[in-house]
Amino acid sequence: MRRPSPWLTLVVILIGVFVLRDPRLQQMEDIFFGWFMQHAEGKLPPAPVTLVEIGRNDFQRLIPSEDVTPLPKGEAINRSLSPLEYALFLQAALEFQPTVIGLEPILIWRERDKAQEQVLLDQAMRVPKLLVAVELGAKGEHELSPDEVPSFSHVTGDADYLPEYSAVRRQPDDDLRLISTMGFVNVPSERGYGVRVPMLFGYRGEIVPSLPLQAIMLWLRTTTDEVKVELGSRIVLPNGWQIPIHRDGTMTINPIAQHSVRHLTLNELLLAAQEHAERRSLSTNLTNLKDQIVMMRLANDPLQPPNVFSAAIATIQNNAFVRPAPAAAAWVIILSAALLASFLWMISKTTLVMGAIAFSAGYGLVVLALLGNHRLWLPTFLPLTLLAFLLVVRLASRTPPKEREVNEPS
Repeated sequence: MRRPSPWLTLVVILIGVFVLRDPRLQQMEDIFFGWFMQHAEGKLPPAPVTLVEIGRNDFQRLIPSEDVTPLPKGEAINRSLSPLEYALFLQAALEFQPTVIGLEPILIWRERDKAQEQVLLDQAMRVPKLLVAVELGAKGEHELSPDEVPSFSHVTGDADYLPEYSAVRRQPDDDLRLISTMGFVNVPSERGYGVRVPMLFGYRGEIVPSLPLQAIMLWLRTTTDEVKVELGSRIVLPNGWQIPIHRDGTMTINPIAQHSVRHLTLNELLLAAQEHAERRSLSTNLTNLKDQIVMMRLANDPLQPPNVFSAAIATIQNNAFVRPAPAAAAWVIILSAALLASFLWMISKTTLVMGAIAFSAGYGLVVLALLGNHRLWLPTFLPLTLLAFLLVVRLASRTPPKEREVNEPS
């Protein structure tokens, strides 16, 4: 039987430390987190946020059948709503007087539609708190002075890890932007974006809020001067709410919060608005929209970010943040793997394979239970990586021949 190898134990510890500290490998942890959260069983109360997804087909249904024309092919048609169509949405939403109306698409028109923009402006001026999307960009594009951009004055911590921008890439026309509040919608390119949503950006030396954070501040009737930002730690709102953030300014959303968001189609909203205006009983009860955030996004738009902004808002409103396990948990995992490495040669290959399968299944069930019941996230990529490494080492090793005792006749 082989003796325990201190070198193998040391390699296991070094691999564990590398997994913990390498940002690219931590993205794998986000992928595992997203998958487990999608399969975790949990329930949250309805959040005061409503999402209205609108597509070109919704407006086609409003046109008399004899006047309907076939839609052009291609993806661009999905995002080609005109100012008149946005105005129709605002008019219907205003019937219920929501606290905040947010528009996720960046309102840029085709030249032939600009003549209709005044109709949208007339409706937009009736919205007490209108939030419009703006995309930040690099130097040389549309530049706004820091005075024109909402920024935080109470900021501590290291801003080196925040995405930094010096101009605006895409924004609505000045007439619409001046009667609304800007919310920035730049999205990270990392694969973990499905569970991380930006809360903060750097703009010409200032720290500015993203669209979902700006929506929360408008809903709470607070300003950036009343918010405390501790970079790499948390955002503290005046009402005592705390939003945990990573050092890059992103927040981990709770995917279960997507189910606490009310979803409406444009037809449901228009029908309810007509019934409300005529004082008829509502087929869909939307009277509580007065205290809510109403977000509007385009359906099937490949250029629009994934549908995570409303989930981020619901996560904050329900205080449904998933807490990572204490750092000590990762070290317990590393030291347990190192201990296993010390006795690796005492375990047969068959026993190790069966044990690895049983451990992976059992650990996954524990992770799901803690997520659903306690919103606690145990490291998952780390133990599976260490276990896979030990399994490969053991299976690739040669089994030493048994020692034979030779008894010489006396």
